[in-house]
Amino acid sequence: MGTLLSVVIIVLLIGGGAAYYFRSRQAAEQRALEDAKAEARRWVERLGGQVLNLVGTNEPAKQALADAGERYTAASSQLGSARTAAQSRLATQTALEGLYYVRAARSAMGMDPGPDLPTVSGQSGAGSVTEDRDVTVDGHEYAASPRPSERTPHYFPGGRVAGRPVPQGWYSEPWWKPALIGGAWGLGSALLFSSLFSGMSGIASAQAWEQGYDAGQSDAFSGDGGGDYGNAADYDNADYGGDYSGADYSGGDWGGGDWGGGDFGGGGDFGGGGDF
Repeated sequence: MGTLLSVVIIVLLIGGGAAYYFRSRQAAEQRALEDAKAEARRWVERLGGQVLNLVGTNEPAKQALADAGERYTAASSQLGSARTAAQSRLATQTALEGLYYVRAARSAMGMDPGPDLPTVSGQSGAGSVTEDRDVTVDGHEYAASPRPSERTPHYFPGGRVAGRPVPQGWYSEPWWKPALIGGAWGLGSALLFSSLFSGMSGIASAQAWEQGYDAGQSDAFSGDGGGDYGNAADYDNADYGGDYSGADYSGGDWGGGDWGGGDFGGGGDFGGGGDF
């Protein structure tokens, strides 16, 4: 009888401990979800304030704000459907991408772009356009520049698209968008990349690009110590692939976290009021 009682007590203790563990885990997951949603909401609202209150005065600014608006719609959709902390962080990632387009639009209009933003997934390893380039590939003209102009009105903040790095800069057209929408690069994409960026400092070689390496990896293979392999904690394979039309931008690693009470937000600076 005593042995049976001991077994029952042990079973009850184990069951109670397991129940307590699962309740604690669920509570921790719920807190993480709420915190991640609050962080995402903060960035989405700031992006929305800028998109709704800024009006482009030239073609590069108008295009950048249109792209920012797409990111705002996508981030809002992601946040509304988020059921996990990771999904909420994707909304933050998308909102930050939109704020990079806002910064580009402000710069194109001669306005102060504001404080730096946390980096988005793959951005630090993708490199940047450092010189003007005009090339012809298969009879089609393309241009890239570190500065906005009527010839290069399309901005990209830098990052990975369908697993391959696209440098930050201004372009004559969004040559990366077919891969962004379809999730895969076309047959002529390597030739275009090579023509636009061959020999440009800090940008992957065409061979490295075809294999999905960013600028840091390319430099490592060529013996050049420069570059940065991006972010270590990328989500969803760290690229912009996936369902573009469905407002699902992959990616997710960013640096910085909470910028504190005096940055961006509060009384209308780069925030909900839209007045920098």
